[in-house]
Formats: sequence, C-alpha cells, structure tokens
Amino acid sequence: MRRVELMKRQGHSGVTGLRACSWLPLEQTSEQKGILMEHNPRLSPLPSAHTDADTASHVPDTPQTRSPAYRLAYADQDFLCRDEMRSVRLQLELHKPQLELMEEGIEGTIVMFGGARIPAPVHKDAARTKTLADLSRFYDEAREFARLMTLRSDGRTNVIVTGGGPGVMEAGNRGAVDAGGKSIGLNIVLPHEQAPNEYVTPELCFNFHYFAIRKMHFLMRAQAICVFPGGFGTLDEMFESLTLIQTGRMECVPFLLFGKEFWEDIINWEALADAGTISEDDLKLFRFVETAEEAIEVIDTWGDCSPRDVIPGR
Repeated sequence: MRRVELMKRQGHSGVTGLRACSWLPLEQTSEQKGILMEHNPRLSPLPSAHTDADTASHVPDTPQTRSPAYRLAYADQDFLCRDEMRSVRLQLELHKPQLELMEEGIEGTIVMFGGARIPAPVHKDAARTKTLADLSRFYDEAREFARLMTLRSDGRTNVIVTGGGPGVMEAGNRGAVDAGGKSIGLNIVLPHEQAPNEYVTPELCFNFHYFAIRKMHFLMRAQAICVFPGGFGTLDEMFESLTLIQTGRMECVPFLLFGKEFWEDIINWEALADAGTISEDDLKLFRFVETAEEAIEVIDTWGDCSPRDVIPGR
C-alpha cells in the first residue's frame, strides 16, 4: 500500500498530532491555493505587507525615520533576531518550507539520511580512511535508489528529500536528477558548510537555523526512511526517527538501513535487546538492505504501517 494513500485514509501526517493543526494540511484545497499563491488576486481590501514595506522605504529621510524604532516590525531584521523573538523564528521556519512545499504540491517524501564524508567512487582514492573509501559504493547505491524512486514519483509523492549537503545527500539529489525529477534539500547553517549540492531542485532548497524544525520537515511527509552509513548527524537522525516509531508517535513507515556490516559493527543491537533497554520487537522496526533494488522490494512488501498503541517490554 502506498504510504500517501494510507495517510489520506487515516487523516494524519505520519507524526501523530500534527495533522490536527489546520495550518499543516498535506493536501491543498482550492481555497488554500488562492491564499498561498502570490500571483492570485488578494482576498483582502487592505494593503499588503509588501505594499506597506515598499511605502515605508520611500518616506522622507529624517532623524525619526532613521531610528530603528520606526522600522516595520516584520521588516526589522535586528528585531526579529532578538532572543525574545525565538518563538516567532521557530514558527517562521516551520511555516516557510510548509507553504512552499504545499505550493509545489508535495504530499509524500522518501527520506534519505547518510554521511556527508562518503565520497563518490571516482573520488574514493582521496578518502581520509580505507573504510570511507570502501563505503563509497553506497554513494552509487543511494544515487540509484533515488533514481528508481523518482521514476515512480508523480511529482507529489515519492519525492526524494535529503539534507542538501555532500556525500550520500548529494547522491540522493543526483539520482533524482538522473530520473528527470525534482528533489528537496533541507540544509542547516553550519560554521564550516559550503553551498547546497548542485543537484537539489532550486525551488525546493531550504535553509534552517533550528535543527528541531528541520527534523520535523524530514518526517512530516515521510513515506519511507532510508539510512546510509554516516556519523553523528546520521546517527542522531536515525535514532530520533526510530524513537518516534518505537513510542507510537509516528507510523511504522518502511525503515531501511543500508549496509548491514557497517551498522552491526558500530551498534550492538542485540545487546540493547538482551539488556532490556529495548524489546526484541523493536528490532523489527527496521531492516537491513544492501542494494537499491533490494530496498525497493522491501518498501513494496513492508506491510502494516499503523502506529503502535502499546510499547513492547514496558
């Protein structure tokens, strides 16, 4: 069963509780389109925020108009960046990508997490370690997986979403381009980070200040989650997503870990279950795969995606 069909029938977004918020619809109504699209006629007889901002920028130059106090609040970057305005900035970061994705008609995504340091095979000789060089094969698997999923996409569902950076993220966006489709990049401001990779669809390339809001956007439309080898960031994204599913806060979407040897080498999954800190049933929340084709087959045969109503082992 396609994940988006399940979402429509059950009437929620995949992260329990979010669908109840009227400003987070997954489907666009004609009324919402009319409100959201700037080129449509305005429904209000009052001047728009853009109009007043433009008017305010052409007032006479006086000591009063040069004062920061005179600036329109929504056009005052210094004001919006104050610590006291954090709650507003959080809301803006949730709203902006949501509205843009609604306008593009994006309803369901295939989430791809993975390491920024994993090179393309053609560059593996420059890898910092032999392990990274060996892991370069997952660049090609990520690229092929994204290509195959994008070929299935109607532009609304099965849309690839990555973190927008290099490595596995680049491979995901690149695979979508190979298939002639679009893909999403959810970038984050980092002190050392360069520009987004060149394969992200420009209209779907977003930038975040808050990690928490970025993570919400990864999962709000998730039809499947695919995790490739990576480091701290990948582990953080993987475990947070697994925790939401484990606790019943999110539906049990297809959850794939590429590279069984890698994951079993760095995490002793059985030891967690033996210790009782997770249950044996929790080990069934994800499956190991090695290739793009195998991943497609697992997604197609995943089965029930209902959220848990009890937590095993509690």
